[in-house]
Amino acid sequence: MSNTVFGAVIGYGGMGNYHVCKMTEVRGIKVAGVYDIAPAKIELAKSRGLKTYESREALLADPKITFVTVATPNDVHKEIVIAALRAGKHVICEKPVAMDSAELEEMIAVSKECGRIFTVHQNRRWDEDFRTMRKICEDGKIGHVFRIESRVHGSRGIPAGWREEKEHGGGMILDWGVHLIDQMLTMMREAGAKPVSVYCTVTNITNTDCDDGFTALVKFDCGPEWLIEVGTSTFVQMPRWYALGDNGSVVIDDWWCNGKITRIYNWTERTVAPISAGAGLTMTMAPRKSNTIRDYKIRKVKSDWLEYYKNFLAAVKGKAEIIVKPAELQQSMKMIEAMFESAAENKTVYFK
Repeated sequence: MSNTVFGAVIGYGGMGNYHVCKMTEVRGIKVAGVYDIAPAKIELAKSRGLKTYESREALLADPKITFVTVATPNDVHKEIVIAALRAGKHVICEKPVAMDSAELEEMIAVSKECGRIFTVHQNRRWDEDFRTMRKICEDGKIGHVFRIESRVHGSRGIPAGWREEKEHGGGMILDWGVHLIDQMLTMMREAGAKPVSVYCTVTNITNTDCDDGFTALVKFDCGPEWLIEVGTSTFVQMPRWYALGDNGSVVIDDWWCNGKITRIYNWTERTVAPISAGAGLTMTMAPRKSNTIRDYKIRKVKSDWLEYYKNFLAAVKGKAEIIVKPAELQQSMKMIEAMFESAAENKTVYFK
């Protein structure tokens, strides 16, 4: 047990329980216990055989605990993260890490001051659909990629609770948007590209307090432009991913990577017969002949969410660099702030 690292969870809701389950699957990590302000959550944890603490202070005072995972509503992330860092604990914080970039900057400063690891649970960097699209683009399967569209759609509005309350950091930009933004910026960072501008609109179909959907067009100094979108009143869904290259296109329909790649392999065929389209004829939009294109199945890139905790454990032991770096999330927070500004003022926001 000398090599075992003990972790605790503050906030035992749905994500808190998720973290407990994931931690128990990683060799070398043991769950020390949990704390939640709600008595019902404490009783639930006890019924599942978990140790519980009577207060946050009691949890942070336990010398056995090496790290703390913060899985509370967004508006209290900063105070809990800073308290845990000052108590000498390494910290994993749920997303979105903060309410704004100023809060995150303060959290980063304290982590450096205390000499402790501080990271964010951007678990969807391990989504197989994301990794599959990233590999298709990196491998040049469709040539030079000039546009990527990333969407998540649902039809039930915002889930009840803090996610629909602005003061607690609710809304889809901060909920699902932060994942799509992180995936986008991760891909573009790897390509050496920086964001230039964003134009964003939001919807308030089911909720007037905070956004229940958004569409953002993001341009970079090099590489493809991106369209990222989240909707919660969408009854006919668009594909999860859609990308255009100068030698083909790719569509990934869902998280399970159903879809196809269509590539051009015969550029010499130039004769196009016009087709009837609506009230007129068109040659521009006439479909390609089957002897000029070829369809390919999507080859899914396998991934494992446990790699997040395995990397964190290795970093705690000084054997690896943390994958999800707080400075990367600062870029995400700046993007989120620009999206809110763009939507509020109906303008394109440019990054310095």
